Amino acid sequence: MHSSIKTDSYSFLTLDGIPAKALEYRLGTRSALEWVINQYCVKTDKRSGIVNDPNRADDPQYIVRLLGQVITVSLETVDIVAGLPALQ
Repeated sequence: MHSSIKTDSYSFLTLDGIPAKALEYRLGTRSALEWVINQYCVKTDKRSGIVNDPNRADDPQYIVRLLGQVITVSLETVDIVAGLPALQ
């Protein structure tokens, strides 16, 4: 089964064809993919007004490649954990 993610951080970006298993790898209460999407959004500090923009003007595909890498690591990690012997 594949899933689709519509991000609030990047309203122009919809990710399709993500294996549902990729969302099983969790970092706390969120999947690794959800965590990265949340961290890699443009944010403005309310107090200072400083803008944190993780986008790279010299490499517009950076975020898409990063998400692909996170999906790959998530899938491999879920497989590795599933293959571990049960605790006794």
